[in-house]
Amino acid sequence: MVTSSKPAGVQSPTGSTVQPLNGSRPRLPEWLRIKLPTSDSFAQTRNLLGELKLHTVCESAQCPNHWECWEKGTATFMIAGDRCTRACGFCAVSTAKPLALEADEPLRVAEATRRMRLKHVVITAVARDDIADGGADHFRQTIEAVRRLNPKTVIEVLVPDFQDSDDSIEMVLAANPNIFNHNLETVRRLTPEVRHRATYDRSLSVLKKVKDRRGKTIYTKSGMMLGLGERDEEVLAALQDLRASGCDILTLGQYLQPSLKLLPVKEFIAPEKFAFFKQQAEALGFVHVASGPMVRSSYHADEFNAASAQA
Repeated sequence: MVTSSKPAGVQSPTGSTVQPLNGSRPRLPEWLRIKLPTSDSFAQTRNLLGELKLHTVCESAQCPNHWECWEKGTATFMIAGDRCTRACGFCAVSTAKPLALEADEPLRVAEATRRMRLKHVVITAVARDDIADGGADHFRQTIEAVRRLNPKTVIEVLVPDFQDSDDSIEMVLAANPNIFNHNLETVRRLTPEVRHRATYDRSLSVLKKVKDRRGKTIYTKSGMMLGLGERDEEVLAALQDLRASGCDILTLGQYLQPSLKLLPVKEFIAPEKFAFFKQQAEALGFVHVASGPMVRSSYHADEFNAASAQA
């Protein structure tokens, strides 16, 4: 049984422990069950992505929300191929020797953004440790191509850590994305198991460098998965570390095991606990917090636009 410790003086709702079924993945609680799409929009989005030969994190990472997002005509574009040079314990993206970058991919992402009439586009990528700049220049080219064709679209990038390279970080910033997102993913203690080729402090350093260099001219964002065995006080410590790095926007969601080869779910976190963490994060000063079982880093990313407009 997994238990969650409570920080002194803080009342925290409890989660729901996992009950595996005959060695298989555990049954999902009611709040994590999704309905499949019924409209034609899902097929239209799928066909467009296929026509333009684009990868999405929705498919490659087996995101549970891709049914809803595609039905609404949105997607998170994954550039630089669908083969990652890392093998994180939570991620379903294939680990293999990557193929060469495609020179026309930035234009295809820009065209998809135009056809889908996206007001907010999220561009992410696999880790490309095989390339000297980690794929940073490909990000720059994609941002610039999207902006030329879609000048009013908010551009959010969700980047790997680039090995904390100053040059690579600056290369992406030179294209002036509106939101710079890099996920912390989990608490300090679990980082070696969850993403063994990344480090907790390196991720914080990336976010801090972006904020130090661009200040209020850019929003920084990060996300974490819950349900991997973290304790409440560890989550709260991570939130404090993110704020100390200048992180503006936070996402918290439930980890779901994509396959039996990846890390198991240790706990299903109740919606009430996500609400608790949202309250704690807002008290720390995050300008926008999305916290809930089905929240993912780019899920409903455009909601921040509405929230900031109302601020």
